Amino acid sequence: MKFDMHCHTKEGSLDGKIAIRDAICLLQEKGYQGMLITDHNSYKAYRYYKKYNLNSEFPDFVVLKGIEYDTIDAGHIIIIMPTDVHLPLLELRGLPVNLLIDIVHHFGGILGPAHPCGEKYLSLMNTRRGKKSRSLITRFDFIETYNACESPQSNMAARELAKRFEKPGIGGSDSHREESVGFGYTMIEAVIKNETDFIHALCSDIAISSGGERYMFTTKQKIGRINNVLVYSFWFYNKFLALFKRHKRNMELLKSHLYEYLPSHKEREAYKKGA
Repeated sequence: MKFDMHCHTKEGSLDGKIAIRDAICLLQEKGYQGMLITDHNSYKAYRYYKKYNLNSEFPDFVVLKGIEYDTIDAGHIIIIMPTDVHLPLLELRGLPVNLLIDIVHHFGGILGPAHPCGEKYLSLMNTRRGKKSRSLITRFDFIETYNACESPQSNMAARELAKRFEKPGIGGSDSHREESVGFGYTMIEAVIKNETDFIHALCSDIAISSGGERYMFTTKQKIGRINNVLVYSFWFYNKFLALFKRHKRNMELLKSHLYEYLPSHKEREAYKKGA
């Protein structure tokens, strides 16, 4: 089956410009059998897909629920949870990457770095955490080895990383608008009907490959050097929102019975007592 494993939508991402219904239509026209929604810290588009029963409108097309999570220290991480697992915590940006890995694995999910060799602060290997702890990559389940919005050099480095650490590679368009949908793909030699199917397939010996065509009209390519301003602005924006959402994250850890993952002993004890 052929999937676009990195798709943003206007229902779920602030910078998304294409409706999920339109994305499905375009991908079907291009010969895809499925997509993974990877909106930033949001499952809104998937909830929209379920609420308006789009699965009955497109019965031969598989929509998987995923998320592109903003960590506080390791850039963007793609997460896929089992079909019946719903974690509101994952819609609250700002978890440190090692804590995120522990929680996702605790609930049977899988995760991997998006565009790992791409933009500073947004990409694992160009963050302080990624550079300091190169072995961190061993804790992931896959690597995004093809991203249509990345340079050939970035994708080549990602492929080398996957090869070095013997990780399966996925590919996607990283589409935010209509023109870029379907520029990246993941081919998987299995029948995938839901997220759990995909997790089982990826964790087995089933053949998976990725590739595509580079999308040449991204914002960073249009604005050139000015993009550096956006990169540094994102760093401040991410830090601020991570701090702003800290209390909500801790409350969700409590609700999920994961208070052992709270950052400090004091917080753990307070939340156990219902503070």
